[in-house]
Amino acid sequence: MINLAVIGYGYWGPNLIRNLTETAGACVRYCCDTNASRLAEAAVRYPFLKTTQSYQEVLNDPSIDAVVISTPVRTHYEIAKKALEGGKNVLVEKPLTTSVADAEKLVALAEKHNLTFMVDHTFIYTGAVRKIKEIVTSGDVGELYFIDSVRINLGLVQSDVNVLWDLAPHDIAIVEHLVRETPVSVCANGACHVGNGLENVAYLTVYYDSGLIAHFHNNWLSPVKIRSMLFGGSKKTIHYDDMQASDKVKIYDRGVEVTPQENSHDLRVSYRLGDMWAPKLDTTEALQHMATEFVQCIQDGKCPLSDGRSGLNVVRILEASEMSIKHRGKEIKL
Repeated sequence: MINLAVIGYGYWGPNLIRNLTETAGACVRYCCDTNASRLAEAAVRYPFLKTTQSYQEVLNDPSIDAVVISTPVRTHYEIAKKALEGGKNVLVEKPLTTSVADAEKLVALAEKHNLTFMVDHTFIYTGAVRKIKEIVTSGDVGELYFIDSVRINLGLVQSDVNVLWDLAPHDIAIVEHLVRETPVSVCANGACHVGNGLENVAYLTVYYDSGLIAHFHNNWLSPVKIRSMLFGGSKKTIHYDDMQASDKVKIYDRGVEVTPQENSHDLRVSYRLGDMWAPKLDTTEALQHMATEFVQCIQDGKCPLSDGRSGLNVVRILEASEMSIKHRGKEIKL
């Protein structure tokens, strides 16, 4: 059995504890939070848990094999660093850290001590994204030309990070998981309308050497909630709408084909209007897949899908996007 402690019982912590307690091979021993009332709620719901307001108490316990960090992003580096130095395997919420430098240090520390280091990019464990990965990898979509992502809603306005750091990690992680090549540069624009100096509306574009272009739109002020991604390829296009109760993924055999005219500089454009179909998806909760993988990776020593390096790659794009916004959309090399 892998003995675990969950540090942070705020918005996401209860979901993590619920799934980890249902995971084979896992034994959740601690719940840690600085808020006494939140700890009291956890104690009522999970009376078998030890509760503490000190994460250092958790790290000092030699029986704990792994910690799950679900605290504000500004605290991730300090807690994860101490946990890894103490020989604990670590699962940390997204985004991994607030800077590339800190993320690199954590990745190096985990590799030095041969520990499992994982970032909870939950969406790559959904049935929808796993099916999209399968389709893209099979070659059915062809060469990827564009990715359009829209993740907008009303709130929750954060006090420590802008809207890109809050919402974009989900979709950046999905793209990082699906696309085999490394992005080369980013451009981003954003604006603050709530007076705290942090952008609440932002547009991020990521460029690749192959010509692939990925665009991300994030907004905290939208009265409608949209969770949509388009993956356009040379053969087919995939539409992923996470707001749909069913048929979240649809594949369109539709597109544009351009061929040069013989002995002419003109091009002939034809439109392919084929079928649309929706594949069957695994409905297992994504967090359950993620929790199972974390435990199995500790047991077997294998590398998780959303390892520390994938978390670092997401932070690299976020940090560059923040720099681009400060320079009014300047292209920033990665």
